[in-house]
Amino acid sequence: MSEPLASMTGFGRASAQSDNYLILVEIKSVNGRGLDVRSRLTPGFDVLEADIRRLISERVARGSVSVFLNVQRLAAEDELVVNERALNRVLTVIESLSKRLDARKPSIETILALKGVMEAKEPELGPDEEARLHAAILDCVRAAVGMLSDARCAEGERIGAILAQRIEEISTLADAARAHPARSREAILARLREQIAALTDADNSLSEDRLHQEAALLATKADIAEELDRFTAHVTAARELLRKGGPVGRKLDFLSQEFNREANTLCSKSNDVSLTAIGLDLKAAIDQLREQVQNLE
Repeated sequence: MSEPLASMTGFGRASAQSDNYLILVEIKSVNGRGLDVRSRLTPGFDVLEADIRRLISERVARGSVSVFLNVQRLAAEDELVVNERALNRVLTVIESLSKRLDARKPSIETILALKGVMEAKEPELGPDEEARLHAAILDCVRAAVGMLSDARCAEGERIGAILAQRIEEISTLADAARAHPARSREAILARLREQIAALTDADNSLSEDRLHQEAALLATKADIAEELDRFTAHVTAARELLRKGGPVGRKLDFLSQEFNREANTLCSKSNDVSLTAIGLDLKAAIDQLREQVQNLE
């Protein structure tokens, strides 16, 4: 059974509420050489980073992925606590000054009103509440990754349709090159006669053996049968990869490089302007193919 193609670009977002906390998860991905996950989490929730990476890697094989997690506590009364270190410093200063100055010591209310002595502290989560919050966060991550995966697959389907068109275009052009009149035996012989005549005129001292060697070399250079056979094999492989689906971007990128190598050789061996034009059209179609392949997972 075939798998869907996936682009490397996409976005997913999910939110939820757990007890007295609001949770927001946003995940986006762009092209990347491998899978690179970068997280920006609300302080205090770094303990979940490994689980978040695992959930992403289960659905995403390749791409540069950015994760944003924001956990916000709803309005609630903070606990007021005394900062013992700050209080001790204040009391030390008061005691020191009382020995030097004839003044009444400040009241407790005045001391507690000093900045830093009293602090508002969020109440600590109990084990059960913390477990529920962590579970809700990971559920949000799953939902966001699901949306990201769906977006990547939708874009991958669109890219797959374009790739199929480019591959058919490459196949059609390769068939046109195979059937081109310039590849006929008569055309090749005529071209060889012209080139051998040019060699003879340029150097009358060439022996018959040397002329035969040059003729064989020219015939070999004019033969593009191997390149066309490889085009056919690469087209078959590319169609099979598209049919199979899944993370095939790297393999298709390799095939596009092979396509380009054969097109370059075809152009260099061409003995006819119109055959060279087919080679150039092949190179243009291959460039368009590779441009789209770069976006695939």
